[in-house]
Amino acid sequence: MAAISLGPSPARRDVLARRIRLLVAATITYNVIEAVAAITAGTIASSTALIGFGLDSVIEVSSAAAVAWQFSARDHAVRDAREKTTLRIIAVSFFALAAYVSVDAVRALAGTGEADRSIPGIVIAALSLAVMPFLSAAQRRAGRELGSASAVADSKQTLLCTYLSAVLLAGLVLNATLGWSWADPIAALVIAAIAVKEGRDAWQGKGCCAPTTHAPTPAPIGSASAGADACGCKPGCTCCS
Repeated sequence: MAAISLGPSPARRDVLARRIRLLVAATITYNVIEAVAAITAGTIASSTALIGFGLDSVIEVSSAAAVAWQFSARDHAVRDAREKTTLRIIAVSFFALAAYVSVDAVRALAGTGEADRSIPGIVIAALSLAVMPFLSAAQRRAGRELGSASAVADSKQTLLCTYLSAVLLAGLVLNATLGWSWADPIAALVIAAIAVKEGRDAWQGKGCCAPTTHAPTPAPIGSASAGADACGCKPGCTCCS
């Protein structure tokens, strides 16, 4: 039986690769500016949450830079060969983020230092909350169509930055208006748990349904796995490993 190509054409792959490179460049540029602004504002306000948010932006830059390195190769085979290394870098970035956020949250709950009100911090968090979801969604769509687990994993890193923006914004606003200093570290611990899961998935190469080059073997009609493979992917796809 002849093989059936179900993935994007070479021309479409080139378009998607260029799109990912542009999105990664935009992510790096934004996060560098965000890191400088957040760390500066956090230092002025003695806010560990703001400083932590700035350091998260630095971690996001390292993740995006790894994807940029992978997609700097024009040849598809070279990009595929770099996929595993890129995923490991992203996974380590997730773990580092989880570790820092956890330590920072525990310190905050222990009452180490009182942060001042920070209007610049509120503006930074609100702006990130508005920008990051669009960058994440665009990269995730391109990564899934291209079948790149690393691009999808990096989009999750960007999405996690969105969650952190929401947590930071809520914490800064509640601290400025009601004095609820405990709200931010509690939510941050939830974010840390999510980061650990995403890091584990990235390390294992999960989170992507890559196009196959052969027709899938159909499952028995009426079975629970009909219409999907062992990983739960739909026909024409195979889970990245």
